Amino acid sequence: VAYSYGAIDKTPTRQRLVTAFDQFNDIRHLNDAQAAQKMRDDGIDILIDLTGFTQTSRTGIVAHQPAKIHINWLGYAGSMGELNGKPLFDYILADKVIAPDDVLLNQEEFSEQLLYLPCYQPNDSQRPINSKPTIRMDIGLQSMLDNKYFVFCCFNQTFKITAEVFAVWMCILEQTSNSVLWLLDCNPWAKANLQAAAEQAGVDKNRLIFAPRVPIEEHLARHVHADLFLDTLPYNAHTTASDALFMNVPVLTCMGDTFASRVAASLLTRAGLPQFIAKSLDEYQQKALYFAKNPDTLKIQSRTSALFDATQFARDLEQQYINALAKLP
Repeated sequence: VAYSYGAIDKTPTRQRLVTAFDQFNDIRHLNDAQAAQKMRDDGIDILIDLTGFTQTSRTGIVAHQPAKIHINWLGYAGSMGELNGKPLFDYILADKVIAPDDVLLNQEEFSEQLLYLPCYQPNDSQRPINSKPTIRMDIGLQSMLDNKYFVFCCFNQTFKITAEVFAVWMCILEQTSNSVLWLLDCNPWAKANLQAAAEQAGVDKNRLIFAPRVPIEEHLARHVHADLFLDTLPYNAHTTASDALFMNVPVLTCMGDTFASRVAASLLTRAGLPQFIAKSLDEYQQKALYFAKNPDTLKIQSRTSALFDATQFARDLEQQYINALAKLP
């Protein structure tokens, strides 16, 4: 049973969801208390909130405790804390990379009990892809027509790019003269600031190439021109990492000590690519330089890995729901 308070955008993805559920309820017209009462009336045993502390979310519904079990999952990379001295959610879905059970921080970081999946993030194996662009000019890499340049990329939103990470990127570019950095063009102010920061670091601002926002099928297709995705820290790539791995573009990440800083490492572990996980920014920089000088090491087939086995993911997820129900008194 689904409850939606999002806009009816008529996209193919929404239609797939509407079709997939036995019941799909639009609850935009209900306030939190009314929505919670509807869930009680519908006899919901397990309520999974997919938004958490994100924009336009309605976690207030969960505060009314409309189900027997409440699970925090996916939309917000972290704990939802407590309400009136008690955990707002009973459980959070995670995995052993994001929340290793031998690390003390997890006892302090999560109010919820942990339910473990092999990888916490589901990944669609049916993503639409346009016919791949064959000329780099078509996608904004005008000066790279000779195809001899190594293309580092990061399609994360620019607010994830910290000064510390950007400085490492500039060191990487400085030591790989035949390379460029391909970034998402989020807004003109961020673009100007990044170009200015590159110049201050002694790197030609023209080596920063900005990719305009395009429909997902076009965005996936243009990954064919990227060599290595450089992740951000402390907030990793999540969907953008999955997009790259779906297109067999390796993602180099630096694993931190919080949920949001370990997501890419989780995805890479499930994809069988631990060699792309660094434990420090120094190691991250050295790995980037190594891969740029040894491009044959970047040939991967992550799309056929367990990361994109949606059927197995569904089985693992269902088993955790069964386990949670079994613990009820």
